[in-house]
Amino acid sequence: MTTAESPDETRGDPQPGGVDGTLGEPAPQQAGQDGNSAGGPPPAAAQPPRQSDADGGNGARESFPSIVAETLGLAPGSSRRRRAVTLLVMLSIAFMAVFRDTLTGYFMIKPSVTRENDANEEYDANKVPFTVSVRPEEDEPETWAVVLDRALTAEEKQKLVAVENDRAGAFSYLKKLGGRPLATTATLEKAPERYKDQLLASPNLGGYADVFQMNVMSTRSISVVINGWQVTDVTCRKNTGHTIVVLPEQGGASYEGLQLHIPPLPGEPVLSDEVDGQGESYFSTRYIEVGGGQPSAGLKVHAIVPPGKSCQWGIKVRYDDAYQKGRWVQLKDGSGKPLRIRTDSIPTDAQETWGFIVQPWRLCDSSKPRKCVTHG
Repeated sequence: MTTAESPDETRGDPQPGGVDGTLGEPAPQQAGQDGNSAGGPPPAAAQPPRQSDADGGNGARESFPSIVAETLGLAPGSSRRRRAVTLLVMLSIAFMAVFRDTLTGYFMIKPSVTRENDANEEYDANKVPFTVSVRPEEDEPETWAVVLDRALTAEEKQKLVAVENDRAGAFSYLKKLGGRPLATTATLEKAPERYKDQLLASPNLGGYADVFQMNVMSTRSISVVINGWQVTDVTCRKNTGHTIVVLPEQGGASYEGLQLHIPPLPGEPVLSDEVDGQGESYFSTRYIEVGGGQPSAGLKVHAIVPPGKSCQWGIKVRYDDAYQKGRWVQLKDGSGKPLRIRTDSIPTDAQETWGFIVQPWRLCDSSKPRKCVTHG
């Protein structure tokens, strides 16, 4: 008869142990599998360790936002919006601290530049708008006459004809002797008929003009425009010239610049260039501009006074700039006095008049055509 195996006998069976075949004690897991002897509930399943427990020795790991919030002094549990706003404020403060000088300079540039520009404009406006200087023309005209206050010596006459056909040398030598050169007036063939009619009707038909160079200068940073001219304070006296030396005309003369009579005819000064507009009032279509990067401008002026006269006169000009329009000013010289321009003509009672004849080159007395000085 078969009998049932008792549980005690089963648990009492030896279990394989180590590799040497010795017997060991029963494994604890067996009791667990079969339940404890008391018959109580099985133990709970083992749980993985929590992160906080794992890091307990080094402190709990916190998120970056939590660390930043704590650094900024925010209370734990603050809202995300509060944390974001606080972070933005702190970042803005840090940015401004780093770039303070740059930002200050940037926001100060405009008012600083404005103040500087205002100061520069005030300084520029207080400058003299322009200055004018006048000097006699140095170049030899196409045809000319030279007036001296004394008679020529025999030696000086010989020097004038020492080099055959040397008109330029004769002109330069006469200037060294103190002679005052005059140029023949321009023919103005392209001038309008009304101006030609004025010339014919004028008693001031001098055949020679006194030529000078007028230079206008300005140190202003903004341009100044001269667009009008008036002759002022004309005073004349008799020309006391003693000797005239003439290079006879060889056809019509022309030149660039301005021409006017003293006292001026209506519309003068006129343009004397051989272009469209010749004989027209110069400032009706043209102007003189200086300043604003163009420091100077020059004009060649041919002034004509009645024969036998020597005149002095001034100039008043009208100008526009950025500060005012249409202002008239009297021109002044370097010493601050009103500018006075001297203009001469051929004396009507000269005691000697000499003229050059080309073939051969010689100097002859106009009152005695056969009385000539030749080289040698």
